[in-house]
Amino acid sequence: MRLLGLDVGSKTVGVAQSDPLGWTSSSVEIIRINENQGEFGLDRLGEIIAEKKATGIVIGLPKNMNNTEGPRVDASRRYGQMVLERFGLPIDYQDERLTSVEANRLLIEEADLSREKRKKVIDSLAAQLILQNYLDKKGKLING
Repeated sequence: MRLLGLDVGSKTVGVAQSDPLGWTSSSVEIIRINENQGEFGLDRLGEIIAEKKATGIVIGLPKNMNNTEGPRVDASRRYGQMVLERFGLPIDYQDERLTSVEANRLLIEEADLSREKRKKVIDSLAAQLILQNYLDKKGKLING
């Protein structure tokens, strides 16, 4: 079992992968997209799915802090539907509140990266955190 985690934004999609046992996640890359021009990076995502032999996709849902859903949640769900229709893989969603904040904190405090360098990796790290949170939650359900 290998899952891909996606952090879907309006300009990029951060991609992460699980290890084959589904215990840990790691960053893969950032795919550039352009929502306004209908370019969603699905060709590149397909290449990653094939290369990694992915069996499922976890997409972050950027809910509001009060647990309501806004336009970005709708955009993430639409992206998930496109991925489902194109690749036929199971799609699951993971609440991603504060993952970008956590990713930024990690890059500042732990890696001491400049703002410019953080911008280049933040989305793939956010995808990694989304996927890791999902794996941790599933592991607790199975083991706990």
